[in-house]
Amino acid sequence: MIDLTARHPHVTPDTLLTTLRPSPRFQHVRFDTYQPNPHYPSQQQAQETLRAFAQQATPPDTGGFRLFRRRRPEGQGLYLDGGFGVGKTHLLASAWHSAPGRAALMSFQDLMYLIGALGMTRAVDAFKDHDLLLIDEFELDDPGNTHMANTFLGQVMPRGTHVIATSNTEPGALGEGRFNARDFQRQIQAIAGRFHTHTIDGPDYRQRRTTPEPPLTPDESARWEARQDPASLAVIQARDLSRHLLTVHPSHFPQLLDGVQALAIHDLTPMQDQNTALRFVHLIDKVYDLGTHAALTGVSLGRLFDETYRHGAYAKKYSRCLSRLSELLREAREEIA
Repeated sequence: MIDLTARHPHVTPDTLLTTLRPSPRFQHVRFDTYQPNPHYPSQQQAQETLRAFAQQATPPDTGGFRLFRRRRPEGQGLYLDGGFGVGKTHLLASAWHSAPGRAALMSFQDLMYLIGALGMTRAVDAFKDHDLLLIDEFELDDPGNTHMANTFLGQVMPRGTHVIATSNTEPGALGEGRFNARDFQRQIQAIAGRFHTHTIDGPDYRQRRTTPEPPLTPDESARWEARQDPASLAVIQARDLSRHLLTVHPSHFPQLLDGVQALAIHDLTPMQDQNTALRFVHLIDKVYDLGTHAALTGVSLGRLFDETYRHGAYAKKYSRCLSRLSELLREAREEIA
């Protein structure tokens, strides 16, 4: 059995740069496998718009004499704004798979980590040969990443790199409720001005039922664990997991979960500290993206996060997490049915 608390991963920026591709859950998705909700035409429009946009990301013509080569035109930006569960990440991964040029897919948090670790000059240089950058969950949490995002985009896009970003927040409203965004409005508007926005509507496709899936009972969890391969199973108490996550940078969570095919978290309790809660949210995002099986026991999902968190500046992050937890729990029950 895998002991997560014994793992203290440290990932170099160079290593992270080699992993900027769709996660296992989205490894096989394509534009043709996306199923737009017919009641929300914006979903099919997004499918068509991203398919066409990805084809723009073609490598520059390197033939002929250097004197007559044309400089690449400035890269264009497409910003996919919509709620969780409408298929934004599916479409982003599809764009990566269909892009004819060199593409990289990463979360916004991964991008901020790379810029911080490499420095702006080296980070820009690392992506200078990319034709398309795909940034998932674009969000401005503080003045620091606002400045870094504005500077980074202002250097890579004029060189000809196209960018597609997804978010739960309209570009002009980035940062609201998280810091004094008014003081940084010029930079926020500069970021927003680089993108054409496409809004995608619709309900969360994961919520096929009217109520969230309840956590497993101890007996259900024991039966689920018995069906897993012990060599790739990690079992941990929720309190131990919370403490350990505070010692690991979120960009290293994939390495923390390396080789883990099944994760059992016992005795979840309400999370009173927002830093702890957001770390847990990010872990669940990685568990979901990696296609890791998961089972949880403890409090109901409705009690997991403090009410003020679920209606505050990070409300959409918490809602997405609860949606994904519900799906993971439903999948776990189907395994032991």
